[in-house]
Amino acid sequence: MHSLDLRLEAHRFMPDVPLYPHLRAAAIATWRGRMVNEHGSARVFDAIADQLRAAGFDEDVVDECAGFAEEERTHGVLCGAVVEALGGEAVARALEDEAIPQHADVGAREAVLRNLISVSCLSETIAVALIGAERLEMPPGALRDLLTRIYADEVGHARFGWRIVNAEVRALSPEAKRRMSLYLRVAFGHLERHELAHLPADRCPPREGAALGLCSGAAARELFYSTVETVIIPQLEAVGLEAARAWRTRVA
Repeated sequence: MHSLDLRLEAHRFMPDVPLYPHLRAAAIATWRGRMVNEHGSARVFDAIADQLRAAGFDEDVVDECAGFAEEERTHGVLCGAVVEALGGEAVARALEDEAIPQHADVGAREAVLRNLISVSCLSETIAVALIGAERLEMPPGALRDLLTRIYADEVGHARFGWRIVNAEVRALSPEAKRRMSLYLRVAFGHLERHELAHLPADRCPPREGAALGLCSGAAARELFYSTVETVIIPQLEAVGLEAARAWRTRVA
């Protein structure tokens, strides 16, 4: 396990933040966690870019995906800048290096589509919903501007995945769509476990916490389920996948 130290880079982007001493520790913990997750997401997009190339996708598609990795590293620095602005240090234990699934049971193109669904269509779509809601609650100012920059990039990451999936999954054979629908049971289960672990139901910051990006865990969980059921599932159903059934039978 290695350390992630973004102090030098983060110091250049420190925003003005409101002073709420009673919320300082919670805000530092929240933004440090985001720093780790955002920076760690870079290697996921690097790996998907390699898979896209190996699967024969156009180089401009590969380059676009590789660009997302740089954006995620920047997001890590920006979140670290908030930690520094709050009086903390942009240092933490980095995420464990975990290889992205290779899905050896299917061909290269189908394998990378699975990962795009999991990362862009599921995780990034949820991120867009959660960050978008947080941004709406946050008063205008430097911190909201920083969050808006992250939000805009996450929208691009989600749209990229949906664009590829809309084109490619529609063209799959019935058997490949059946396999993809079965895979969704695993992807949905992983998504739920991951998101709920980061959205404690008992987290209920005071009203002024919105100014520092602190949100109600219960409200965020409600938004998570709503986004899955009203945004993600209908779009996956539209390309021919049995997403509703996969969600109902997701692997716990």
